[in-house]
Amino acid sequence: MTHEPTRLDLDLLPGARELLAAHSRELPQRDDLCGAFCGALALHAAGIEGGESGPLDQDAVALAAGSLVSARADPSALPRGERGRRDYRLSLPLIDDGSLSGTTAGGLTVAVRELSSARLAAIPYSGPWTPVTLGGLFEAAAALERPATLVANLATRHLWGSRAGAEELLAYLLDGRLEGPAPDWDVGHFVCVIGRLSGPGGSLYGLADTYPSLGRAGIHVQPLERLLAAVERRDMPAGGIIAIVFAEDAPAVRSRAEELGLREGPWDNGTATPEMRR
Repeated sequence: MTHEPTRLDLDLLPGARELLAAHSRELPQRDDLCGAFCGALALHAAGIEGGESGPLDQDAVALAAGSLVSARADPSALPRGERGRRDYRLSLPLIDDGSLSGTTAGGLTVAVRELSSARLAAIPYSGPWTPVTLGGLFEAAAALERPATLVANLATRHLWGSRAGAEELLAYLLDGRLEGPAPDWDVGHFVCVIGRLSGPGGSLYGLADTYPSLGRAGIHVQPLERLLAAVERRDMPAGGIIAIVFAEDAPAVRSRAEELGLREGPWDNGTATPEMRR
């Protein structure tokens, strides 16, 4: 009796290698700057590094996005083993209520567009999220020749823990078994989607996270079903995915998203704006 080999298909988003190189240099995020961290990675993946005004790092994106930093550090908001980082390069606005700190989806889209001098389009989608819509958006980005980044604004409570073992990963990929490690932490968060590994039982999405303690140096994989639940954020303020692509590629992405029935527009993730701070 012979057995046919099991086929696993790997798809990386264009620009993923450049994004990962920037990711290793930029880790970890500074406190409250997960969205800005991801925006900076998207810029670097596209080859937009900065100029006379300074580097396009997470601080530069945070300033352009109107990100708010908690006035006091909150270790309970960090993954286990992380000490936090508050060595900000730029002076960023503070907010007393740490639960309102961070970056809004709308602010991040504006920052990417402005800092890229409109070379990049940041297109926010708030759902509905199903296997078809998430997979379709990923495939639309993966089909592009120029770099593309998907930034997911999600709830970490719905993810697998970031250190799933080989047996758990194969059980999912081959058989669709969803038993995995408990979540590492419980916050609203931004991550970059970098690729997809598909098997007969399901699809694992690769995430570039913002702390080295998560996964292997900040890289881990999540089952489609877990990522869907995390992006839906049904039990906390809304989430979604921002597709960051070159302006020339935006019409193709928008056309495919419209076919999929995705809603374009920013969502309220519960983060305050600078105007709300006053």
